[in-house]
Amino acid sequence: MERFALKIEYHGAPFAGWQRQPDRPTVQGAIEAALGRIEPGPHLIAAAGRTDAGVHAWGQVAHCDLHKEWTPFRLMGAINHHLKPAPIAIVDCARVDSDWHARFTALERRYVYRMLMRRAPATHEAGLVWQVPENQDVDAMRAGAARLIGHHDFTTFRSTICQSASPVKTLDAIEIEDLVVRGGREVRFHIRARSFLHNQVRSIVGTLERVGRGGWGPDDVTRALEARDRAACGTVAPPHGLYLSEVIYPEPPFG
Repeated sequence: MERFALKIEYHGAPFAGWQRQPDRPTVQGAIEAALGRIEPGPHLIAAAGRTDAGVHAWGQVAHCDLHKEWTPFRLMGAINHHLKPAPIAIVDCARVDSDWHARFTALERRYVYRMLMRRAPATHEAGLVWQVPENQDVDAMRAGAARLIGHHDFTTFRSTICQSASPVKTLDAIEIEDLVVRGGREVRFHIRARSFLHNQVRSIVGTLERVGRGGWGPDDVTRALEARDRAACGTVAPPHGLYLSEVIYPEPPFG
């Protein structure tokens, strides 16, 4: 039996998230079904992170174990063939050691959140960005984001159904990119940490949007963090602006 790492891209709109669920379409379920068509199963794959319903990925990573002899190139093509027409693609594939694990070997997860600021409705980007009113104060959002960097109790910024044993996490970076796009601006939040709580990124972005529109100042972000109370959080940003962009490993599995 050989283990393969899969780098996966998907549009999250049709799915009830990454994790397999009975009678609901999921990304994990679709990939496991595709594997079952190329080699008898059952197949149980493990991923670097569980994205929620509606969340997208540019660089999700999972691993699978197979009995047949495959080259990574042929395996990638075979899985993609059987994934059609689902909006999921294996964009890279590599053979890895038997003890390599997509989740437990990972050092860092990186997410991008896309916020579109323009008056006209989104067309090409509909369902791929969170559209907000124009003239958000990006510098104020950056100042608010700085209050969240480091090792903190993030109870305020996690879902009430979060299953993590502890709300204490280390947030490595929040970089906010301000881009000029057709008819407006796109703000991209680049957020990095070893691991995240359930809804943590969307809770942070929703809170920073409140700062950007002037409802809060950076000091209010600090007060919300220190409250350790979910009720102190700003609006949770919608899932369709969020992307799992990259997973970092001690030795990159892909060329």
